[in-house]
Amino acid sequence: MKFAYTILYVSDVAKALAFYESAFGLTRGFVHESGDYAELKTGETTLSFASLTLAESNIEGGVSPSERAHRPPAFELAFSTDDVAAAYERALAAGASPATPPTLKPWGQTVSYVRDLYGNLVEICTPIPGLV
Repeated sequence: MKFAYTILYVSDVAKALAFYESAFGLTRGFVHESGDYAELKTGETTLSFASLTLAESNIEGGVSPSERAHRPPAFELAFSTDDVAAAYERALAAGASPATPPTLKPWGQTVSYVRDLYGNLVEICTPIPGLV
């Protein structure tokens, strides 16, 4: 088994793409002409976005969309960088909501959290020392 991709279901695929490009410097990959599905390149896998309408056609009963007004959903996306503080500030400038500012963990990793436009939790962290 190989991890293939992550799809976030959102109300506006184009808006999500633009946010993640601006906030995290990701590059656009495949974008379906319908506007209901798109991918960002993240290395070996993609971070994908699909419309709530597409979710309803693929999944009986649709999905429960994430919302900033609620607590974050029980998952997170994580992006690693050597400069967490700068990446955290870039994400905030792009419209992310602060969740936890950059913090040095006891194991030597610097970790921060923001919430995207839809309330999803995004970790911005350094690589774990000794695992790189």
